[in-house]
Amino acid sequence: MGLKNLLEQVEHHFEPGGKHERWFALYEAFATLMYTPGTVTRTGSHVRDSVDLKRIMIMVWFAVFPAMFWGMYNVGDQAIVALNHMYAGDQLVSIIAGDWHYWLTDMLGGAMSADAGWGSKMLLGATYFLPIYAVVFAVGGFWEVLFCMVRKHEVNEGFFVTSILFALIVPATLPLWQAALGITFGVVVAKEIFGGTGRNFLNPALAGRAFLFFAYPAQISGDAVWTAADGFTGATALSQWAQGGDAKLINVVTGDAITWMDAFIGRIPGSIGEVSTLAIILGGAMIVYMGIASWRIIAGTMIG
Repeated sequence: MGLKNLLEQVEHHFEPGGKHERWFALYEAFATLMYTPGTVTRTGSHVRDSVDLKRIMIMVWFAVFPAMFWGMYNVGDQAIVALNHMYAGDQLVSIIAGDWHYWLTDMLGGAMSADAGWGSKMLLGATYFLPIYAVVFAVGGFWEVLFCMVRKHEVNEGFFVTSILFALIVPATLPLWQAALGITFGVVVAKEIFGGTGRNFLNPALAGRAFLFFAYPAQISGDAVWTAADGFTGATALSQWAQGGDAKLINVVTGDAITWMDAFIGRIPGSIGEVSTLAIILGGAMIVYMGIASWRIIAGTMIG
């Protein structure tokens, strides 16, 4: 028996009046993830297309991947360069053994030396980003499903995008419990209280980050949170530029000047997914090419 046939056979148990009616949101979320839903619009259609909301959100999710992968690489690169600048020999070994991100990277075959390759840097960055994303997805998904169960409607795929955006706009060093608290505020207060998808006037990801900024400024701002290296402090390029223009744009570790190309490509400290303008433009070009976003609206917003 195929999975689709199995889902169709048990579907009536999750419909109104069925013995598992309360779990309809979970059933519908899984069934929709695996197969194209059979639902159609209830009112007049404004846009007629063969693509459904699930596919659109998944494509937007994929469009964030360039910024995500570069962000993981940059987190690892910044951390390894800073660690080898501050520590050496037995002291570096001790630092690596004292932080689970470092020793996990080392245990998985990644190098923590100054000549570490891109794979090692990507691996170290992943040990920071993936736990944050997993916590955000699990906690935010819990609230999404809970509200859907209470309101008796299907789970909206928009949370795929909200979860990854929130995980990418926070520092790599953010404590996991604060990540959980931030996405809780974003989903519950900024979205569900106003009625859920399509009714909220605040962006859940940005609202969650704003909440953390005001509630826990020490963990989401300042000079010590942007580079994932124990004991390292260094201002972001934006903070340096605000203090004295181009002359203040200095790599704190190497002492070299930060060029505009460094900032454009993303070889600077910052939140995980915000550093690379190039990766963000690439993701934007993807959704414009796929017809999900309108270049006219984007251009008008930028010009305005």
